[in-house]
Amino acid sequence: MRRRPASFLLAALLPALLAALPAAAQDDPHVFRGARLLPIAGPPIDDGVLVVQGGKITGVGGPDTNTPRGAVEHDVSGKVLMPGLVDTHSHVGSVSGGDRSAPLHPDVRNLDSIDVAADSIWRARSGGITTLNIMSGSGHLMSGQTAYVKLRDGARTIEDWLYCDDPINGICGGMKMANGTNSIGSPPFPGTRSKSAALVRNLYHEAVEYRDRMAEAEASEDGDDGGEPAKRDLRMEALAQVLAGDRIVQHHTHRHNDIATVLRLKEEFGFRVVVQHGTESWKVAEELAAADVPVSITWIDAPGGKEETIDWNMEMGAILEQAGVDVSFNTDDSVTDSRLLFRAAAIAVRYGMSRDKAIEGLTLAPARALGLDDRIGSLEAGKDADFVVLSGDPLSVYSKVEQTWVEGTMIYDRSNPDHRKFAVGGYKVYRTTAHEDHMTRQLLEGETR
Repeated sequence: MRRRPASFLLAALLPALLAALPAAAQDDPHVFRGARLLPIAGPPIDDGVLVVQGGKITGVGGPDTNTPRGAVEHDVSGKVLMPGLVDTHSHVGSVSGGDRSAPLHPDVRNLDSIDVAADSIWRARSGGITTLNIMSGSGHLMSGQTAYVKLRDGARTIEDWLYCDDPINGICGGMKMANGTNSIGSPPFPGTRSKSAALVRNLYHEAVEYRDRMAEAEASEDGDDGGEPAKRDLRMEALAQVLAGDRIVQHHTHRHNDIATVLRLKEEFGFRVVVQHGTESWKVAEELAAADVPVSITWIDAPGGKEETIDWNMEMGAILEQAGVDVSFNTDDSVTDSRLLFRAAAIAVRYGMSRDKAIEGLTLAPARALGLDDRIGSLEAGKDADFVVLSGDPLSVYSKVEQTWVEGTMIYDRSNPDHRKFAVGGYKVYRTTAHEDHMTRQLLEGETR
């Protein structure tokens, strides 16, 4: 048999070897020059330089920052560049959770319902949001497991967006809980606040027993004493993850007495929790700070429609900050449009919150609330290259989101008519025909006949 030379075999195998390498390793570096950088982890940098490659930030600094040869250059002079926004509380993507068969559904996974092709996703992108905590509504004491998603380009299924590697067995988000008026109803739902708390406590006690049984069964299997493996319970398994601190509770709660109930449950069972909404959190700011519980504010600029929001305080951001509470902001989209998350921080500053903490409340603070601050929320070398290019100051009503980038790929470009329509259109932006898209481009480019 004729032998092929080694060089021939290498040439034949080279394409396969290259294809097997991570795509990010073949990416060209990109350099963004001239913008005012808001790193969040440090002071602003004028005439800054951001270097990204392989989906990660590789350099942040002033005009003398070392940059790699052959990099793709982006002139962003006169712009503001900051980390992508993190929304801790969103309902985009037609998400759904538990049904009316029971008030507690810890085994339900919101990721099984999210529509990655929904137009509502584009509202978030046009608003500078790069990471979302997508969760179902608050009509249940526990409506299911939330999904932490990264709005990467070209997604075909939810797997393309998840932070977790294993959507079947992995921990891909938090646990959505609620109390107060939303979850009160007719049986099997609780009729009072006290009954609501009792149902939750009972369920967590079941979870403690399940956790202990599973630990005993695992010890028996390791010892090979013939013990039977414990039966898997998906409801209890998810709650055991909560008890271990691996799955963060994202808790809808408004009134100060409801917030106090959440703090008691946290103390009793030791889980990690974020107060979502927290309308009256300003009344228990010191208690929240002492318990090290963050608050994610859903801004209400026109109170009404819900009894629990009567005591809304426009100074709550400042009060919580002064008490030492870690404060972030969310949209609760569709309660607040995803395009308006910047506005929440701007209003909070108007009513006494510091500028630095308000901007941190859009970026690094919500990343901490999701347990993702090792990857996102600030412009630091080694973190994901998720950032936003703004036309001006992030707290100015006149500033526009010009570009949104996720892991070094632009996912929103305001200069693209197909993207811009989601920024300037109505609440529902319908997909258009090719002819309509062509006419839109003509109008935007001044080519009307």
